[in-house]
Amino acid sequence: MSKIEWTESTWNPVTGCTKISAGCQHCYAERMANRLHAMGQPNYRNGFEVTCHERSLGLPFRWTTPRLVFVNSMSDVFHEDIPEDFIKRIFKVMEQASHHRFQVLTKRAKRLETLAKKLPWPGNVWMGVTVESGDCTLRIDCLRKVPAKVRFLSMEPLLEPLPSLDLTGIDWVIVGGESGPGARPMEEEWALNIKRQCRKARVAFFFKQWGGVNKKKAGRLLRGRTYSEMPTIPSRGT
Repeated sequence: MSKIEWTESTWNPVTGCTKISAGCQHCYAERMANRLHAMGQPNYRNGFEVTCHERSLGLPFRWTTPRLVFVNSMSDVFHEDIPEDFIKRIFKVMEQASHHRFQVLTKRAKRLETLAKKLPWPGNVWMGVTVESGDCTLRIDCLRKVPAKVRFLSMEPLLEPLPSLDLTGIDWVIVGGESGPGARPMEEEWALNIKRQCRKARVAFFFKQWGGVNKKKAGRLLRGRTYSEMPTIPSRGT
């Protein structure tokens, strides 16, 4: 089971990635991949280089109990080095393993928009983009064009205030501070402001963590409350 607060399991048919924006600076997946490479873990034989794992494609079929599954927590499904055919195979598995709900998250929103019309979008596939700063808000426009049943934003690490978000067509927002060595601080008012915007737009709000070097100690209380809201499945078509 996953330690990520907003999911239950992770599935990594691809590992490895490259940095494309400010939020990538202290990538937790890179640190973990390098550690697993040093330990001799076979799936990380290439360290943090993008690597497709054919044998991992069928893993969701072996999980008989329905669960929330974060796809490619150690990569990005829409990374430019992942062949289009392999992305289609990932989506085919998600379509067939309909007893699970899959959460797909990308920073490569332009490629997502380009490939979206070539992919199946069953109701159990949730699609999200990472928005860590104002420079990344255009990713939301790309996401809006994707016919996913649930569209969500991961605002982690939140690096600056974002007071004027357009949440039209968005069902869920996750906010979190950066964790680990060199973590950049998140201001309380940034998170509270996004919560207020979510309330106004009737969007589910999930506060994941304060982050910092000691994530566990910092916790995830926002003004004394835990926010663990999940999206309501909207009625729009797939």
